Amino acid sequence: MDSFGSTGSLAVGDRTYTIRRLDAVPGAGRLPYSLKVLLENLLRTEDGANITADHVRALANWDPSAAPSQEIQFTPARVIMQDFTGVPCVVDLAAMREAMAALGGDPAKINPLAPAELVIDHSIIADHFGRQDAFELNATLEFGRNRERYQFLRWGQAAFDNFTVVPPNTGIVHQVNLEYLARVVFTKDTPEGTLAYPDTLVGTDSHTTMINGVGVLGWGVGGIEAEAAMLGQPVSMLIPTVVGFKLTGELPVGTTATDMVLVITEMLRRHGVVGRFVEFYGEGVANLPLASRATIANMSPEYGSTCAIFPVDGETLNYLRLTGRPAERVALVEAYAKEQGLWLDPSFEADYTTTLELDLSTVVPSLAGPKRPQDRVPLSTAKAAFRTALPTYAKATVLANGGADEADAESFPASDPAAAFADKPSDAPVSVNAVAGPVADRPSRPTPVTLADGTVVELDHGAVAIAAITSCTNTSNPQVMIGAALLARNAVEKGLTRKPWVKTTLAPGSKVVMDYYNRAGLVPYLDKVGFNLVGFGCTTCIGNSGPLPDEISAAVNEADLAVVSVLSGNRNFEGRISPDIKMNYLASPPLVVAYALAGTMDINLDTDPLGTGSDGQPVYLRDIWPSEAEVTAVVADAVQAEMFESDYADLSGDERWQALPIGDGGAVSQTFGWVPDSTYVRHPPYFEGMAAKPETRTDIVGARVLALLGDSVTTDHISPAGNIKKDSPAGRYLTEHGVAPLDFNSYGSRRGNHEIMIRGTFANIRLRNKLVPGVEGGVTRHLPDGEQLAIYDAAQKYAAEGVPLVILAGKEYGSGSSRDWAAKGTSLLGVRAVIAESYERIHRSNLIGMGVLPLQFPEGQSYESLGLTGEETFTITGLAHVDEKTPTITVQAGDRSFEAVVRIDTPGEAEYYRHGGILLYVLRSLL
Repeated sequence: MDSFGSTGSLAVGDRTYTIRRLDAVPGAGRLPYSLKVLLENLLRTEDGANITADHVRALANWDPSAAPSQEIQFTPARVIMQDFTGVPCVVDLAAMREAMAALGGDPAKINPLAPAELVIDHSIIADHFGRQDAFELNATLEFGRNRERYQFLRWGQAAFDNFTVVPPNTGIVHQVNLEYLARVVFTKDTPEGTLAYPDTLVGTDSHTTMINGVGVLGWGVGGIEAEAAMLGQPVSMLIPTVVGFKLTGELPVGTTATDMVLVITEMLRRHGVVGRFVEFYGEGVANLPLASRATIANMSPEYGSTCAIFPVDGETLNYLRLTGRPAERVALVEAYAKEQGLWLDPSFEADYTTTLELDLSTVVPSLAGPKRPQDRVPLSTAKAAFRTALPTYAKATVLANGGADEADAESFPASDPAAAFADKPSDAPVSVNAVAGPVADRPSRPTPVTLADGTVVELDHGAVAIAAITSCTNTSNPQVMIGAALLARNAVEKGLTRKPWVKTTLAPGSKVVMDYYNRAGLVPYLDKVGFNLVGFGCTTCIGNSGPLPDEISAAVNEADLAVVSVLSGNRNFEGRISPDIKMNYLASPPLVVAYALAGTMDINLDTDPLGTGSDGQPVYLRDIWPSEAEVTAVVADAVQAEMFESDYADLSGDERWQALPIGDGGAVSQTFGWVPDSTYVRHPPYFEGMAAKPETRTDIVGARVLALLGDSVTTDHISPAGNIKKDSPAGRYLTEHGVAPLDFNSYGSRRGNHEIMIRGTFANIRLRNKLVPGVEGGVTRHLPDGEQLAIYDAAQKYAAEGVPLVILAGKEYGSGSSRDWAAKGTSLLGVRAVIAESYERIHRSNLIGMGVLPLQFPEGQSYESLGLTGEETFTITGLAHVDEKTPTITVQAGDRSFEAVVRIDTPGEAEYYRHGGILLYVLRSLL
């Protein structure tokens, strides 16, 4: 339908395209860029039923000051996935084909209708490092561990239409998306002619927003929402509020895009943008290279926004040319953006809900840590900040009576550990009220370690155990990657190298990075300081850091050392990076190299030397920091368009990938041949006993609390992606199935096996369940007998007793990665409802997508203020009729009751909940 007469044409060169003209709708011109893209989406998909002229008018008449209330349907042009989240998507699609057949339908209906692209990048682990053959060794291990998964994905690529798999060791999904997959303007042949429209997408990784840097609107969703989008279901959403972020000025010399994004993350997290769109505008945008824009957009989940977008401009076109896009595509992007009012005008300020402003010239070198991306620390105060945070993670070593004898003390008081070091110079002695008496200026536990080569070193709290150049955040940015390599060259020329206890890894976002490193002659210097290539993938940032050397790991654990990691990533949550490491810091690639040279966080890089040079003189960071002019010159010479064209010309994969069988005798069946004893890919239980029509939702009666959780519980806490411990329920399952601990792999790699993932739910080693105070890890108390059990074992015991479960939590529940298994595992454990103070957007949506009811405590209330201990039984009634119009629902908890806010926000979400989840809803709709 075309109620507004918006159909028009656009001539570009010798071609003419059909477009839906935004200027046909009154009021469109004042809208932010992102809402203009949504408006075009509604115009193009108007059908008079799900998407009507009233929806178009509601968006065009958007009131920036009003709370979101109007639901619209967003139809993304495509879906992008990575293998951790993509494998379970394909598993679910394969299971849906069988369920469709069982219900008498056509299995072929289960097929992506929107293009779906999956990039395998999350499975490589940095087992080997610091050697020339580290990449080949790690890649060989990767294929050995993941053969079943990869064979399954090869089958999926052949069995499903519209489904593309980018093979392992091509690059990180978001950088491949930025450098190759993004169209910016999509085209599609229709009866009306060739239709041109904005490239939009949803992705199964929260950092899908990185593509916003090139003007493409998209964001992360749970895997279950992505599956629905692939099957033609629009994404139900409320017209969002939009925060305008004005950039002025230019970055000062000596700062990087990473420093800038940490400042922006801090500002936006403090401002509060959860669930909102963020849009960048102003004169400063024109001063930012595309890669820097992508770095800002990538971090959108860290400040909580749905997206963080930059309009199209000349820099966008330059980047498209640089990355080898055809001239016809570049011309179309320019013509379309200018015709539709989507071209950046630095002087124009759209109607925004609120605005913030940053003068880029005020940015200073920074880190973030030790456990959250928004906790920015200026580099000049990093040493003091480390000492402030340390008592939370380390036991004190006390100087008795001022003497030299050491004795263990109790942990520092947990109430306010920072107060002990507040407002103190970094080297000033302080005193803390530890049980055993006065303490020196910081907890200290020097521990001698004999390395494998016989070298004896001394480790202490704050030792840098991992220094990793990793993740899409920075490895898309030639300025900081070249900067890191030049710093390594300068260090080598001064006679410095990494400290011997530091595990150093380089995992670029694409093969292009190694191309321009080689062209610039910088690889030997990186190798010399230990930053050998370990793989093309997320590695450390996703928890695939690999083991520390045995002797380092043993010393850290035996002495209970609080050692640190420094990584150029976007996530530093507790327990994510390595089970041996308690404190994690985000930093730019050059600073990652610097900390590898220093070997400790207990250093002021402004005033303390990194080490002693070959001439016997101290070497400071300022001595080896490359000049901005040199970085710019090397980038200009080394980064060439033909590199992108060559590296993306053939995506058929290496010989290991091509050798994977995809069917018997070369034939590909419509349904997958499940292997009963597989520990990687198993038929999921979601459709067992499914009826053609949904059953009425039943009330929750006599429920018990499975976990009583605090604030900022992330999806990593709920469903970790990293190592599987031998003595965990998942480890015991694997052992029982004949898998040796060496071959356990990670939770992320085994997401195609629901048995592993259920056992891994709430299994993070840093989870703090207040039902078992003083204990870290995935444990709880079974009630009413009080027996302490693994959370999985307790859930199984409750299930046998017929007892439903609830989770109680604080603020920002489910922040972090768009991890569908955090909701799937919760549901499969028997949790019927979560009651939290607030939610991060994606996880709340995912809970509904799995049939779990998200509730919120009344405004300003919590389980503490209500006097709840988690030992009560809970009853929640009226679920048969709950929907998006239900403001609150009564929760009876023991002898107390309260009105919980129902967080079903849209009619679409109400339908998903009524059907018991989005997958069942989609299957019934197709049936």
